[in-house]
Amino acid sequence: MAEKDKKQIPLRVSAKLYEELSILAKDDFRSLNGEIEYLLTECVRQRKKGKKNLSDNFDE
Repeated sequence: MAEKDKKQIPLRVSAKLYEELSILAKDDFRSLNGEIEYLLTECVRQRKKGKKNLSDNFDE
């Protein structure tokens, strides 16, 4: 996908989720934005395959 095709969206997350995402991004040598995009893409792929994963609650 070309850069001009990307959409910007405002996103609010809890401090706990932000910290977890930051750690994942650092571990994967990605920017925080890149990590969020990667994780969302993987989630959509799994959902399309009918795999619904239970996740920890990060909005506390």
